[in-house]
Amino acid sequence: MIPFSVQFQPGGTLYEQVVYAATKAMMSGRLRPGDPFPSVRTLSRELKINPNTAHKVITHLVSAGLLEIRAGVGAVVAFRPEVSRREIAALLDHEMEALVVEAKRLGIEMDDVAESLAAHWKRLTPKDRLFSKEKDTQGGRSRR
Repeated sequence: MIPFSVQFQPGGTLYEQVVYAATKAMMSGRLRPGDPFPSVRTLSRELKINPNTAHKVITHLVSAGLLEIRAGVGAVVAFRPEVSRREIAALLDHEMEALVVEAKRLGIEMDDVAESLAAHWKRLTPKDRLFSKEKDTQGGRSRR
């Protein structure tokens, strides 16, 4: 079983898409340091990709410092310093560009996109988490 999902899209290479999905899972905390990473054989079988592509993915993640190979264990997620907010935000660059392109194609203004994004953000944020964030930003006072 693969501990992250890959939505293969036309236009990008399979290799880049798998690297992106794995990196996103690591940066977001879905894959934590020390967690086992799928083998070449498992990646190849589960994602239905060539074993050479799966090997290239793992080699890239190891060279990027995201994975380490442990004798007798295999590949595991590497322990890394805390990820910056900028690094995490960069994971959405592709989706943000696609959103902007589609909004421009449809003639939607940036203010309307921002308003819609804010509405979706609020709708998808658990109320207790929203409350604690508001409390933190207000110095202990809630805006409720």
